[in-house]
Amino acid sequence: MNRPVKIFVTGSSGQLGSELQTMAALYPDFLFEFTTQKEVSITDATAVNQLMNRLQPDYCINCAAYTAVDKAEEAGEALIAEKVNADAAGILARACRQHGTKLIHLSTDYVFDGTATSPYLPGAPTRPVSVYGKTKLKGEQLAASNTDAVIIRTAWVYSAFGKNFVKTMIRLMTEKSSINVVSDQYGSPTYANDLAKAILDVIASGNWVPGIYHYTNEGVISWYDFAVAIKELIRSSCTVNAIPTSAYPTPAKRPAYSVLDKTSFKDTFRIEIPYWESSLKKCIEILMNT
Repeated sequence: MNRPVKIFVTGSSGQLGSELQTMAALYPDFLFEFTTQKEVSITDATAVNQLMNRLQPDYCINCAAYTAVDKAEEAGEALIAEKVNADAAGILARACRQHGTKLIHLSTDYVFDGTATSPYLPGAPTRPVSVYGKTKLKGEQLAASNTDAVIIRTAWVYSAFGKNFVKTMIRLMTEKSSINVVSDQYGSPTYANDLAKAILDVIASGNWVPGIYHYTNEGVISWYDFAVAIKELIRSSCTVNAIPTSAYPTPAKRPAYSVLDKTSFKDTFRIEIPYWESSLKKCIEILMNT
């Protein structure tokens, strides 16, 4: 009888970690250890090594991240973002290498500057324009020091868990008669449930090919388009006004174009990716029925 595949998940209280927990029962051959920063600090190398010694996991999925993009621009917060997004990735990469554990590290479209006019390939030059983006890029580089690691960049993540654009829009559309949403930033939404399934399917396939990959749902839209779709699905009477980024200044600069090319992920792992409309509908159905 084969022993179960052991999977250690960090950041399990976040959107992706929460979705991985909801899917665990669908993968009976996997034995999961879900941890949060409070339970095991991944910025503490000793604590990480002690846990790895106890678990002896086959895989580590690093979902932990500092994601307060605007707050990260503050001096003190920038140091925290660096510890969680960069230093911890290096600690996990070393621990995984020492224990023969395969690492899946999650990254972001914010490693790019957003000036492209066609989808970013995984090997495209990285030029982050925010502290958050810079710390995530450093995390990628440290994770890649483990040459057996798979790094997955994603973007515009939403789910039924935590704070995200979809939940914010639903709340605002029930509170206000009109809202303003930027229409000159383009990308592809990512339903965290789809991403969680894709990661687990990569592990289940046994087809392990280290490298950097991109994963978002299919399709390209603006934040305004996204908001309008949400409005239609929840049948809101709220008016959604399109505004330029210049009319909505934020401490951190956002990439104007963060469409990621997913070809290598689909070709390597033979995984089909759903279109954003169908996934958004699924998520909203869950949100409206809870």
